[in-house]
Amino acid sequence: MQNTMTVSSEVKDLSLSNAGHNRIEWAGTDMPVLGLIGSRFKKELPLKGLKVSVCAHITCETANLALALQAGGADCLLIASNPLSTQDDVAAALVKEYGIATYALKGESIETYHRHIQVALDHKPQLIIDDGCDLVVTLVQERKKQVGDIIGTTEETTTGVNRLLAMQRDGQLKFPAVAVNNSQTKHLFDNRYGTGQSTFDGIIRATNRLVAGRTVVVVGYGYCGKGCAMRARGLGATVIVTEINPVRALEAVMDGFQVMPMMETAALGDIFITVTGNRHVIDAPHFPLMKDGAIICNSGHFDLELNLEALLEIAPNKREVRPLMDEFKLKDGRRLYVLAEGRLVNLACAEGHPASVMDMSFANQALALEYLVKNKSSLSPGVIMLPEDIDQEIARLKLKSLGMKIDQLTKEMQDYMSSWKMGT
Repeated sequence: MQNTMTVSSEVKDLSLSNAGHNRIEWAGTDMPVLGLIGSRFKKELPLKGLKVSVCAHITCETANLALALQAGGADCLLIASNPLSTQDDVAAALVKEYGIATYALKGESIETYHRHIQVALDHKPQLIIDDGCDLVVTLVQERKKQVGDIIGTTEETTTGVNRLLAMQRDGQLKFPAVAVNNSQTKHLFDNRYGTGQSTFDGIIRATNRLVAGRTVVVVGYGYCGKGCAMRARGLGATVIVTEINPVRALEAVMDGFQVMPMMETAALGDIFITVTGNRHVIDAPHFPLMKDGAIICNSGHFDLELNLEALLEIAPNKREVRPLMDEFKLKDGRRLYVLAEGRLVNLACAEGHPASVMDMSFANQALALEYLVKNKSSLSPGVIMLPEDIDQEIARLKLKSLGMKIDQLTKEMQDYMSSWKMGT
């Protein structure tokens, strides 16, 4: 821990820093892979002298990523990627205890959020870590003179990767962008096990409702949807999945879940969870069909998955009945409950993904920045994957930290797998 430093910041209360420091340390005890990377970074300084702007959820896990980057010589500035995901004590500790410039307040306005994006770009970054692609999009649209200074960016969300691919198709992506979200040690674990557990952690904390015996509707069956459906079933719920992709819908059926269109399931659900990354997947036609007491929440990146403006039109009587739980009363007396203003329920109402799974995700982030710097002269603009050998090494380190061992190919096996001459 470092002493108080003079760094720029906009956080809720610096006096919260001691509690934040304790939580950062506690998370770090369950992030051994990132810890090893941080120790190596401290010796090798692969990011020495480079400015990094990070737009992410300001949690104790993200703090450990920032510390690893700082150990590697980076000059970091952090802003929140979501108005409700900031842990104010962690933000205070980053500033007061570790000297890392941080602009994040839980409950910040959209205006403040956009102002902080400008602050992150004023930092003149050469490297960006983005969560949803707002920082990169703003750079490309509003700060074209800075584009040439960017070595590269990394993106951690499905939503953000989709936006980067759209920028690439339009010829607007002028630097390398590592799709960290698509690394196997990210989406196979963070999206599935992290989102599954943390989503229900948020729902249960917000509502104190029993999940067993309820009907849970999971909107979208990507890796996040798979995780939510898995955990809902484990808690004793009946699970219905809605999908637009026939392969994913078939996969949900084979996994033992009911699959039907949103218009059919709207009247059946007790709890609705959106995890699509798309706009208005629960929309104006769906709300009037829902039963009294239905709980609606989102675990996709942006709040626009729920058309809350349409809900307000048919249910203008809105009141907060519990922290981060709003009741919308329809004209016929039915009540619908929306959690976290439609924002990420797992981060707004709980603490986000457990540290153990973020250990792999943030190992990807740290190593992606190192990869961008080491290969800056040879990488072309566009969306790229982190090399498979780096992905595999993260998995090996994680297994080692869990005390697990795996087999190795023998010479005979290697020869067989690499030859076309040997058959049955």
